[in-house]
Amino acid sequence: MADDHLSPPLAPQADDAAGPSHPPPAAPGAGAAEEAGIGAPGTLLEDPSGMTPGDVAGAAQAAAESHKSQQAQKAASAVWAPLSTPTFRMLWLIWMAANTCMWMNDVAAAWLMTSLTTSPVLVALVQSASTLPVFLLGLPSGALADILDRRRYFIVTQFWVAAVALVLCLAVLSGRMTAHILLALTFANGIGLAMRWPVFSALIPELVPKHHLPSAMALNAVAMNASRIIGPLVAGALIASLGSAWVFVLNAALSIVSGFVLIRWKRKHHENPLGRERLPSAMRVGLQFVKESPRMHAVLARTVAFFLQSTAVMALLPLTAQRLHGPAADGGGANTFTLLLASMGAGAIVGALFLPRLRQAFAKERLVLLGAAVQGLATLIVALAPNVYVAVPAMMLAGMALISTANTLGVSAQMALPNWVRARGMSIYQMSIMGGTAAGAALWGQVASLLSVQASLMLAAACGLLSMLAVQRLIRDRQIEEDLSPSKAIKRPVVDVPPEAGRVVVTIEYHIDPARAAEFRALMQESRRSRMRQGALSWHLLHSMSHPERYVEQITDESWTEHLRRFDRVTAADVALRDRKLAFHQGKEPPLVQRYFADTQ
Repeated sequence: MADDHLSPPLAPQADDAAGPSHPPPAAPGAGAAEEAGIGAPGTLLEDPSGMTPGDVAGAAQAAAESHKSQQAQKAASAVWAPLSTPTFRMLWLIWMAANTCMWMNDVAAAWLMTSLTTSPVLVALVQSASTLPVFLLGLPSGALADILDRRRYFIVTQFWVAAVALVLCLAVLSGRMTAHILLALTFANGIGLAMRWPVFSALIPELVPKHHLPSAMALNAVAMNASRIIGPLVAGALIASLGSAWVFVLNAALSIVSGFVLIRWKRKHHENPLGRERLPSAMRVGLQFVKESPRMHAVLARTVAFFLQSTAVMALLPLTAQRLHGPAADGGGANTFTLLLASMGAGAIVGALFLPRLRQAFAKERLVLLGAAVQGLATLIVALAPNVYVAVPAMMLAGMALISTANTLGVSAQMALPNWVRARGMSIYQMSIMGGTAAGAALWGQVASLLSVQASLMLAAACGLLSMLAVQRLIRDRQIEEDLSPSKAIKRPVVDVPPEAGRVVVTIEYHIDPARAAEFRALMQESRRSRMRQGALSWHLLHSMSHPERYVEQITDESWTEHLRRFDRVTAADVALRDRKLAFHQGKEPPLVQRYFADTQ
């Protein structure tokens, strides 16, 4: 090993001890009056000296009601605020078109499968084939979206989906379509979804302010659920009049148009001066970040628990439509299937309009649990519905529950991820959705083949609420949001001759009061999570046997370049953590930092 002993520089560094950098404290109670709506600019306060107690109480109640009304108006207007940004509006329309294509493809594939086979398992596997690629390829796709130019990557996904749609069209027109070929091509279409979703999710925070992020995600859900109405209606009309092949032709056309619109978008891509990350390393770091993030643990567990149950009603919807008898002349055929699917989308759109008020009325955990309960109730009603008139309101209720729960979990995931790893983190979040959806579709399809469609839906309804209660009890979400904004307070180290290859080992020596050793060791576990989230290969805390006050933090990086990347990933929360560690250090000099590299000769 070569010893590269660097003296602590004057500028703070990630692995050394510069003085704490605390922001100036806010004035006590600053902003409290204005937040409560009292004494806000332009507000006239009446002199209370001439008012009776009843007048004072009435005035206070009126002020409170006025404040609630203003807050409700702000919440309602905030839903549409992100659309005032032209770039977001353009991408939002593309997202709606992309999801319309997805729903048209799913409807055409699901209905085509019922004409190719009567097996409930094969019908349910259409849903699995559509979502499984996201589970299998989500992480590589997210890593590529973090490494490459996100605009160009998005363009490629659009043309991929167009190519698959054309192959589907040719297979149908040639008469060579079989159940297994349909599953394979549906899987290929799902690959396009796997590539498209992470990059779009990573682009959203670039386009809107942080306080508009929940509304932006709600609008994306509105686009997706509007497409849930438009897509099935268009697909149903085309299937009934021209045939399934023309659904795939329209998919290809919309995808190609969206691709050319993205080509016209002049987004500036900033190349990393350290070069692109290698794909295997980028995937490792993405997984490692999520593994070391308690917030992401909680989000992913709740996501899997919810979608494992909620997918039952969607996966078995073609068979449910065949059972029902409604106004459609086909007695529960393609028209009823389209109506039920559109009802769920309409319910989701209505639910999106009330999301700001729901977020104000309920804590996140309560809102997720409420969504699981309502989803289970809606599934139960669909299972027992004697006709389409009962099933349609239940599907609308299911749509409301779906969007409120998915939006709450999606915003939590976005807020737990810094920008440098956002596409990878969101791809893992999407993997949890699609993994739960694919597993749920296969599970409830198998239950339906063994028992019945109604029995499968009733079991799914019961299991959904119970599983969410268990997850919230076993994996608690502390709901502590860290400041993940990038920080330049910690500078990169500079060496005369950087190593060309080999791992880099950093040691930081602290001198701690033995009486506070337990507190320090507990804090260093937070340091371990922070270093590992930044991409370190390993982390250890060493304690001297001969000097009880001496502790050494040891971090190993994959290479010198990867070591430098950790400095680009430092957040404001990491800087605050460094200051907390320095508060334990005793002595006039900061902790001693030494860097070593493996000698490859």
